[in-house]
Amino acid sequence: MHSQAIKTISKNKKAFHDYFVIESIEAGIELCGTEVKSVRAATLNLKDAWCEVKNGEVYVKGMHISPYEQGNIFNKDPVRPRRLLLHKREIARLFGHIKQDGYTLVPLSVYLKGSLVKVQVGLCKGKKLYDKRDDMAKKVAQRDIERSMKDRNNY
Repeated sequence: MHSQAIKTISKNKKAFHDYFVIESIEAGIELCGTEVKSVRAATLNLKDAWCEVKNGEVYVKGMHISPYEQGNIFNKDPVRPRRLLLHKREIARLFGHIKQDGYTLVPLSVYLKGSLVKVQVGLCKGKKLYDKRDDMAKKVAQRDIERSMKDRNNY
């Protein structure tokens, strides 16, 4: 079997800042023709996006895909809800986690896998303010360590 090339188009950095990612799932997404062309041109924003389970289907809301310039009348609303393509079993399991454990579904990244557009959805738990401060302190410490190691290697 051939390994398909994966090209990341957009990452949701805010999700990693605001949530602990418990688990991530790959899902397909239902798009129109002009939306696919816009996604290939990397004109989408995941910053304020979230997922919602409704009537046994999962929808991404708040994901902004800019209208395709040559799309004219075929362009759709840039922030319309878009359906994610998951198996019923997966949807039922995720819905159970959301209802019982208080988790949230957040799109983490959008990428091309071969010719298909895929969304990586994360099952996330919200961070408290002190958790965010902790993470920031760890990042700064790690950056300082790497900087000092780099300086030491240059001498």
